[in-house]
Amino acid sequence: MPKDFKPSYLKLLQNGKLAERVKEARKHLTDCNLCPHRCGVNRRENLGFCRAADKVIVASYGPHFGEEEPLVGTNGSGTIFFGYCNMRCVFCQNCELSFGGEGSIIANKDLAQIMLVLQNRYRCHNINLVTPTHFVPNILEALSLAAEQGLKLPLVYNCGGYERVETLKLLDGVIDIYMPDFKYHLGEWAEKYSRVKDYPEKVKRALKEMDRQVGGLKTDDRGIAYRGLLIRHLIMPGGLENTKEVLRFIKEELSPDCLVNLMDQYYPAHQAFMFSEIARRISPGEYREALRFAEQLGLRLVL
Repeated sequence: MPKDFKPSYLKLLQNGKLAERVKEARKHLTDCNLCPHRCGVNRRENLGFCRAADKVIVASYGPHFGEEEPLVGTNGSGTIFFGYCNMRCVFCQNCELSFGGEGSIIANKDLAQIMLVLQNRYRCHNINLVTPTHFVPNILEALSLAAEQGLKLPLVYNCGGYERVETLKLLDGVIDIYMPDFKYHLGEWAEKYSRVKDYPEKVKRALKEMDRQVGGLKTDDRGIAYRGLLIRHLIMPGGLENTKEVLRFIKEELSPDCLVNLMDQYYPAHQAFMFSEIARRISPGEYREALRFAEQLGLRLVL
């Protein structure tokens, strides 16, 4: 990190505004409208679309060396995998977590200690919150506790892209690095394969808000990211036109120096075998054409 780098949440901690964000976020535990589903449920008594209650579920945590290079560095990205998800992707490779909520129920103070362990014991370069949307109230409270005890790593918000702008505004000045998926430009695909009807509209608004908050991805002299926007797009079988529209939006609507990871690792996991058109891996030709198109647009790509 640059020598003078301080994560943005420390300023909010010092001026008392982080505590205000915690208080505001807690309201969603009794009337949850964190994500675009806007279930409105009292999570202490009932479950909404994501199936998460009011306590945070952590499936695993530790240094992760399989993330993008600007996040991994030499010591790894300090990932925390949460249970449940606000999408239902039929091809999900972590379905035990996203559908089944696999993991341990822990208190927010214990989540704070996990953050500190990733920093102090493992020397990770960041705290990488994987599928965090439905646990924003818990994360904010844990962050406040951890920051009071010396946490100073950048926070990575690693999400599926189905975000509510109002929730993202709660995270303005809290999150240093946004890493959303941009899965679909086609609404019918989003509904068919992930059970979300308005994904294209919501992800575009969310990406613009993330870009407004943090801008393009910034790295230090070691190539390690400390602030900015990194977008992932998973190429789907037969999905080249979908991919091209996603990439056009990124080129035309977002900062030119945001980083794009054009991913070729789709495989028919979970329930994908039920849909013949996506019950295969993408071909080398499909990936080459998608990559060539991204390069022609002049996008900044993960190498």
